[in-house]
Amino acid sequence: MITISGLSKSFGGRKLFEDVNTTFAPGNRYGLTGPNGAGKSTFMKIVAGDIEPDEGSVRRPKKTAMLKQDHSLYNDVPVLDAVMMGNPVLWAVMEERNELYAQADNFTDEMGMRLAELECIVAEEDGYTAEPEAEALLEGLGIGADLYQEPVGSLSGGMKVRVLLAQALFGKPDAMMLDEPTNHLDLETIDWLENFLLGYRGTLVVISHDRQFLNDICTHIADIDYEAIVTYPGNYDDMVLIKSQIRGRVESQEAVKQKKVKELNDFIQRFSAGSRASQVQSRKKQRDKLKASDIKRSNITRPYIRFDVREESGKHIIDIQDLAKGFDGQTLYTEFRAHVNRGEHIGIIGRDGVGKTTLIRMLMAEISPDSGTCEWGTNTDVGYMPQEHEGSIEPGNTIDSWLHGFKPGADLEDIRGLLGRMLFRGDEGKKSTDVLSGGERVRMLFCKMMLLQHNVLVLDEPTNHLDLESISALADGLAAYKGTLFLVTHDRNLLTEACDRIWSIEDGALLDFRGTYTDFHDRQSA
Repeated sequence: MITISGLSKSFGGRKLFEDVNTTFAPGNRYGLTGPNGAGKSTFMKIVAGDIEPDEGSVRRPKKTAMLKQDHSLYNDVPVLDAVMMGNPVLWAVMEERNELYAQADNFTDEMGMRLAELECIVAEEDGYTAEPEAEALLEGLGIGADLYQEPVGSLSGGMKVRVLLAQALFGKPDAMMLDEPTNHLDLETIDWLENFLLGYRGTLVVISHDRQFLNDICTHIADIDYEAIVTYPGNYDDMVLIKSQIRGRVESQEAVKQKKVKELNDFIQRFSAGSRASQVQSRKKQRDKLKASDIKRSNITRPYIRFDVREESGKHIIDIQDLAKGFDGQTLYTEFRAHVNRGEHIGIIGRDGVGKTTLIRMLMAEISPDSGTCEWGTNTDVGYMPQEHEGSIEPGNTIDSWLHGFKPGADLEDIRGLLGRMLFRGDEGKKSTDVLSGGERVRMLFCKMMLLQHNVLVLDEPTNHLDLESISALADGLAAYKGTLFLVTHDRNLLTEACDRIWSIEDGALLDFRGTYTDFHDRQSA
């Protein structure tokens, strides 16, 4: 059981939580939700004991695991050891035990007694099966045995995240705090993680921008809203429905109240100077009792994303012939052939490092294939969002003027209306491009694409930095898009809603599947 009592926290002069009281019970799996900046990661660090609250207290099980975000902590530690360090009690005992065994030539009775005590602790902590458990976790997360003795620092960023995730899952903790555990995981590994967590019997609190992940594993949603945390039964979609219904009732009640206030004000104004003074005073008392409620803006705020097509492309979009590419002696794919027609929506999937971004960059002529060709058809107007887009919005400008620069003939009011639909409301259009957050940058790039109305979109991991509602809005926008789409993403909900053709890269080959992601997944699972 995790118990939070009277918790308050401010950050940078802004109040995140005030007098929060809640519990997370064993056997339940909680999704911690709220928009970017609501304080999800801060709250999780407070619960894990990494940050102190301004006020209040947290009681947590002794064995509480936290998915660490600092990838450099274990750079010099072998991968297998880093995972087993997820049980610090066991790891400390094993190290002391090994030191005693190393002194076998000078062994004393006292050392023997201590060794016996240590062996008991190892048994209590399941230490004799620790290594096989760690290996099974690494295997499930896609890290092969050839890397077990390599230092963590030698791995790629994505692989380091997987090691730290295995560390958090290791040792049967009583509670687990996982902040974005699906980051850098491919679809197959996300499936494995879901199955693992569904079998977990402790208390789980997880932050994720993967809607399907939250829907698949969560028994409850702890939603951060109005400086408080409200827990709803069910998964994320259940929470959205319940919250919307409650808010709808409150707004309806407020509308009825305000109608009554108007009627009372009309009466007061009409008869205040006449002979009905007692009735006027009575109406004033009624009106004063009907003070307007402060209905705060809900955190379920969704942008409106719609990609229109300014001018239709030709029927034939791109022709790919005998495409081959490899890096450092590793073949990514060979002799890939495909023809794409107008209006097709292609999802590109595969494990990390198999060449999804490489394929996108070849389509965009940023790099050349080892052999083969990619030839675009007539009248194709391509809008491209690369995975690394931090430098794509120039500093030293305002949001509205930066966007207006791509279409100088556009009316400024239309530009501001477009920004408003993407949640840049009021004076936010004058915000400097120097200080944009990751999520704001992505929404700005979508604004640019919506303004220019391309007939082909090429998007490489477009959900990075977006919150759940923005990702849902993107899925709606791409599903309704009449142009041609090439999409790299690990978001299964987005693939399911937006794509009707799948290119899957695996084992040095590129499989072209005509059908939805659900159909593809069902066929692969059969």
